[in-house]
Amino acid sequence: MKVRSKKNRNEGFTLLELIIVMSIMAILVSIAVPNFSAAIRQGREAVLRENLFTLRKVISEYEVDKQKHPQSLDDLKPQYFRDVPIDPMTRHADWTQDQCEQDEIASPDEQDQGGICDVHSSSAQVGTDGIAYNQY
Repeated sequence: MKVRSKKNRNEGFTLLELIIVMSIMAILVSIAVPNFSAAIRQGREAVLRENLFTLRKVISEYEVDKQKHPQSLDDLKPQYFRDVPIDPMTRHADWTQDQCEQDEIASPDEQDQGGICDVHSSSAQVGTDGIAYNQY
């Protein structure tokens, strides 16, 4: 009987070993990708909630400071923002603005034409909690 030495043995992986390793990698990736996508979406939702909270707070501060509602989000820029925050769902600063009927803060002789009372996302997608982003 001839003994095979290590020097004569072919080095490398067999096709079966490569297929097993690739299968394991495919299974791990198929588990990781949905979890990664869900984490990205939850992160965007958290940013959306924070941006809406900030915008609503700044609108209230503007109303107290100026005794009227802002006419647009651009009115808030110089004093309250450098730039209007971006809607993470649409990736633009295209917020849906709820207009006020009339200014309740100003005196009757200083009534203005309303302004912005509230803001919402422009996205009609539904969040992980089952509520549409434009209803946040």
